[in-house]
Amino acid sequence: MINLYDTGIYLVNGEHIVTDPAEVTARTGKTVSRDEAARGTMAYGILKAHNHSGDMDNLQLKFDSMTSHDITYVGIIQTARASGMTEFPLPYVLTNCHNSLCAVGGTINEDDHKFALSAAHKYGGIYVPTNMANIHSYNRETMAGCGRMILGSDSHTRYGALGTMAIGEGGGELAKQLVGRTYDFTRPGVIAIYLTGAPKAGIGPHDVALSICGAVYKNGYVKNKVMEFVGPGIQNLPMEFRNAVDVMTTETTCWSSIWVTDEKTRGYFTVHGRPEDYKEIKPADVAYYDGCVYIDLSTIESTIAMPMHPSNTYTIHELQENAADILHLIQENANKQIKGAKMDIVSKFHDGAVWVEQGEIAGCAGGTFDNICAAADILRGRSCGNGAFSLSVYPGSMPALAELMRNGRAHDLIAAGAILRECFCGPCFGAGDTPANGEFSIRHTTRNFPNREGSKPGEGQMAAVALMDARSIAATAANGGRLTAATDLDVEYTNPEYHYDNGIYEKRVYNGWTKPEPDHELKFGPNIKDWPEMPALTEDLLVKVCSYITDPVTTTDELIPSGETSSYRSNPERLSEFALSRRDPQYVSRSKVMRQMERDRRAGKGLTEEVKAVYAALAKAGLTVDPENTDLGSTIFANMPGDGSAREQAASCQRVMGASANFAKQYATKRYRSNCINWGMTPFLVENPEVFDLGDYIFVPGVRAHVLANDAVFDAYAVKPDGTVTRFAVSTGYLTEPERQIIADGCLINYYRSNQ
Repeated sequence: MINLYDTGIYLVNGEHIVTDPAEVTARTGKTVSRDEAARGTMAYGILKAHNHSGDMDNLQLKFDSMTSHDITYVGIIQTARASGMTEFPLPYVLTNCHNSLCAVGGTINEDDHKFALSAAHKYGGIYVPTNMANIHSYNRETMAGCGRMILGSDSHTRYGALGTMAIGEGGGELAKQLVGRTYDFTRPGVIAIYLTGAPKAGIGPHDVALSICGAVYKNGYVKNKVMEFVGPGIQNLPMEFRNAVDVMTTETTCWSSIWVTDEKTRGYFTVHGRPEDYKEIKPADVAYYDGCVYIDLSTIESTIAMPMHPSNTYTIHELQENAADILHLIQENANKQIKGAKMDIVSKFHDGAVWVEQGEIAGCAGGTFDNICAAADILRGRSCGNGAFSLSVYPGSMPALAELMRNGRAHDLIAAGAILRECFCGPCFGAGDTPANGEFSIRHTTRNFPNREGSKPGEGQMAAVALMDARSIAATAANGGRLTAATDLDVEYTNPEYHYDNGIYEKRVYNGWTKPEPDHELKFGPNIKDWPEMPALTEDLLVKVCSYITDPVTTTDELIPSGETSSYRSNPERLSEFALSRRDPQYVSRSKVMRQMERDRRAGKGLTEEVKAVYAALAKAGLTVDPENTDLGSTIFANMPGDGSAREQAASCQRVMGASANFAKQYATKRYRSNCINWGMTPFLVENPEVFDLGDYIFVPGVRAHVLANDAVFDAYAVKPDGTVTRFAVSTGYLTEPERQIIADGCLINYYRSNQ
């Protein structure tokens, strides 16, 4: 049972949920105001310890450490270098777990890795070589600590189960920390995630996590808030179970997470050789929360998230009992969203069962030691079969892999026909084990967004991915691909003890923290390029709508595809050619036209006849126009853009293509909106986007003044091809003072150049 409270709640003594303040007094013998109780959350205490503003309503945070992987760190370091950075002012972990196949683009992926190693030497960073660990496994094992805060350039930066508030953000926010600035944010609300009971045998962390996503994603219950895990059920969950639930909180669109710590948490730090990093964290005797998600763990069933979102959940038994209807619904909804080849999932129901061709247990969510041991218990003595079905297992770190080999679980998996793979995040973002066209893959990974498995509908390729727990994936493998809930098998789970060998990292990881070598030369590969110059915002703005997306939500993977395009992340111009390529293939060509118009304008070559006609229509409508001081740019509209990855390239690629703004009814995540701001694109909000369409121009007079003043609402004008001009209202939402100036200056790099 999962129940969402429609009011705020008080948590008394860490266990009792109370909605009436009078009952709080009756239970405690004291009167506590709501504001005082709100200061009793774990989140409040950690945020207060890291806040430098002196105002807990408007936070200015500095973090204890940061982390990035090889899709993001080059751009971040390049941004920070251009902004005046001379050394890393805090521990910065650079992992190599995304662009590690090195099969696309020749040497460019490994060139990035060598750049990172040279940067770790020069600036004093921590370099984790290729395939040693995925980003979050390494940070759990070595960097998380009770009461700390960690900032990462991967959206799944979540270490709340270890008492660490961690946030995934775009690279611009990490660059700010590297030049000594702060992360500015209005203090978020806090939602209690109250756990009671204990999971049944065969139920794993993904069953719990997907059930939570299904309950809170669509209604925005925890959007941009902190999920604070409390309640007596926590003690019934092993640490790796907690870690694997916690990392999936990203898929709810929450801002961060934090859990009560206990003796099991202490045990985790002790096993990993860091007992000093443990301390007890719990709410005050009375803590107020803005809402509560009540979860009875004993009621959670084996669960599957069907294409194409982690919140699209069913119990496996529900799917089996209604397979024809559910698969038809999934197929119809998916094919409304996909552009190009169509999904065929209805055909997966035959011979009285749902059949899949592929299973993946991988990454920060699936590749934990406990998950893999449970899968080995299920498959021991069984066979995956020699048919179409295949199973791949990706451990999260080399220490975990070493222990799986030592205790025999690796052998059990291999003997059953599973393939044991390297520490690699590829199956999570479409760069590893891409299924064949038309296949159905089940994965204990974090996402099943469109094309996240690596297929290319625009080129006639389409596969489908559902998310499941490692236990049910192993149960399905034991049945040769027949979809099976782990709770349907009688399995003795051995839960072996974990022995951690830190010497594996000590021998290979370069730790240069506090030991920068300023004279060390950065190693540049031929694909590593500087950011192009970004123009400052002019007084007025004229943009052409080069993509108009009416889907309810637009993911960052649709804004900039993952997969093999990741190899070009260090080359802004080349990567920008892929912007929206799988969602709107004509976007790039349309934007290039506008970018060239602006370049010609700045070079004094005059305006095109099309733009002259737009200005004439605006003048005819009674508006004052100043073409000499008006940016020409492109823009996109999407109802709710930015769900998913923290990758700044979702915004920066548009900017490199000449975009000056985004228009949206709302932004899916704070991090995507921040990415737009940090790359100098004004994040407009519009209530009635029907007033403009693809190919229309939008004129925003006085935009620079409006942004700098953070005016609540101001006018914009849509210009149709026939010259019709329609006024409509826009806003930017609340902007901090630095955010306003960043937009006005044209991007974060320009801002730091002018404010050193």
